[in-house]
Amino acid sequence: MPAHPDAPPAPVVAAWSWGLVPALFVCLAAPAFFVVRVPWLGWLLLAAGLAIALLTARTDAGDEGRPPPLDRAEPDGQRAERAVAGSATTATAGIRRPPSLVRDLSLIAAGLLIVSLIPLKAELDNLAILRFALALGGAVAVPYAISRWVFRDHAIRFPWRGGGRWTRFQWTWLVAVLVLGWLILPFYFITSGVYLNWPVVDTPELIARLFVGVGAVGIWDELFFICTCLALLRRHFPFWQANLLQSVVFVSFLWELGYQAWGPLLTIPFALLQGFIFMKTRSLTYVVTVHLLFDAVVFLVLVHAHNPGLFDGLFLV
Repeated sequence: MPAHPDAPPAPVVAAWSWGLVPALFVCLAAPAFFVVRVPWLGWLLLAAGLAIALLTARTDAGDEGRPPPLDRAEPDGQRAERAVAGSATTATAGIRRPPSLVRDLSLIAAGLLIVSLIPLKAELDNLAILRFALALGGAVAVPYAISRWVFRDHAIRFPWRGGGRWTRFQWTWLVAVLVLGWLILPFYFITSGVYLNWPVVDTPELIARLFVGVGAVGIWDELFFICTCLALLRRHFPFWQANLLQSVVFVSFLWELGYQAWGPLLTIPFALLQGFIFMKTRSLTYVVTVHLLFDAVVFLVLVHAHNPGLFDGLFLV
C-alpha cells in the first residue's frame, strides 16, 4: 500500500537503541496479564521496564550534558570560543527535547494496568458490559488525558479525518477483508471450538448485545493498540520495531478475550497489518472500518456456531 500523500514524515530515530529493552519489558507485561494470567509478573515487568527506561534516560542525559573533549593542541582562545559555542548549542537544543521514553512507556503501562483490573472473558450481562466500558474506556482516556494535560506533548491523537480520500487499493482491501474473513473465520472458530469462549446467543436480545459488544471492542482495539501503544512506541523506534512491540500487546489481549487455540496465527498478522495500514494511511477511520468489517464476519460466525442451521447457506463450515 503506497503511503498517503497527506501522511506526515516519519520521526528520525536510531535503528537500534537500548530503549528497546525497557519497551520490551513493558510490552511483555501484556502476555503476563492476559495469557499466563499472573498479575504479579505483569507488575514486575512494568516496574522493571520503567526503572530501566529511567536509568537509560539519566545515562543519555549525562552523556548529552558532558562537554566535548578538549584538543590539547588547540590554542586557548579557540578552545574558549568552542566551549562557549557548545554551551549555547546545548542550551538551544534543550528547548526542544526529544520525546521521553519514560513518559511514553508509563502511559502504555497505565493503560495495561487499567485493563488488567477486569477479567476479559466475553460476557453479555449488564454488569459485564459496564465493567468493560469503564476499564477499556479508562485505558484509552487516562493515557490521553495525562499526555495532553499533564505532559502537554499531545503524543496521542485520534485522526478520524486523517488520510484524505481513500484510494482504489484501499477500497479493494476492504473487499478482500470480507472475503478472507468469510473463508478463514468459520473454519477457525468452529473446528477449533473457540466459539465456546463466547456466550451462547440464542435470543434476539443476546444477538443484539453480541453485535454491539464485538463492534465496540473492535473500535477500542484501534484506539488503544494503534493510536496509543503504536503511536507512543513509534516516537522512539523504527516502525517495524514499534509495530512488533504493539502486536505483542494486541495479540495478548485478544488471547484472553477468546482468540485461543491456533488463533495467534490469525491475530498476529492482523495486528501487524493494522499497524502497517495506519502508518501508510494515517487514517483512524480506515483502520476502524477494516476492523469492523472483519468483526462483522466474526459476529455472524459466532451466531452461526451457537445456532446450527441459521446460516448454513452462508458459510462453508
